Amino acid sequence: MSSDISLAFSHPEARAAASAPTDPRDRISLRDHVVEADIGAFQQERGHTQRLQFNVVVEVRPTPEPLEDDVDRILSYDRITEAIAAELAEERVNLLETLAAGVAERILASPQAMRVFVRIEKLDRGPGALGVEIVRSRASVPVKSVDESGVEESLHPVVAYLSNAAIDAPDLSARLDVLQETGHPVILAVGLPDGAVPESGQGPTQRRIDLLAIEQNAWRLAARDPRCVVVATRTEI
Repeated sequence: MSSDISLAFSHPEARAAASAPTDPRDRISLRDHVVEADIGAFQQERGHTQRLQFNVVVEVRPTPEPLEDDVDRILSYDRITEAIAAELAEERVNLLETLAAGVAERILASPQAMRVFVRIEKLDRGPGALGVEIVRSRASVPVKSVDESGVEESLHPVVAYLSNAAIDAPDLSARLDVLQETGHPVILAVGLPDGAVPESGQGPTQRRIDLLAIEQNAWRLAARDPRCVVVATRTEI
């Protein structure tokens, strides 16, 4: 096999090393972690558990202060297995890609984590292992802007929650003007619309219903002012 193909099928740790950034980072890994879960888009997969194998590598910032042999100063291996368990318990998903992205997001919520490689394989769907591998990272430094004196400063977005009354307010545009005049990026959040939301009686499906209702409310806001843009991912933000 060529070196590229060999690397493609190597453990994520080899891929992490091959694409390592110039700034030094430590790595922790979880190998061949097998759990059973109900997952899959096909009907024959529903209602039946199957084995999933996880291989995860997390690049972390080196700890500047002495570790003092204290587990609270590091990103523990337990955070990786806990992220997997929590994501599997959240709701049933169809795609390994969805599961991998959720696991990566939970791991990157830890301040020490900078980049994560997640490989998930189904072990019971064929003669071999069927799987996906993703890479996710957080910005290593905050987004910068340059002030009038030429000095860089970190950008901190303004996050504003708009109630339904605020969305319907006649002076909505004026309120948005005030937020825009701060000079900072503005992220607007909305809640559930007024009125009854359909109830499913099940936690995972109700969560989806509520999120769809919140998205509808966001589109209602977008219709009132062209500056309000609905996005689906943090990357778009």
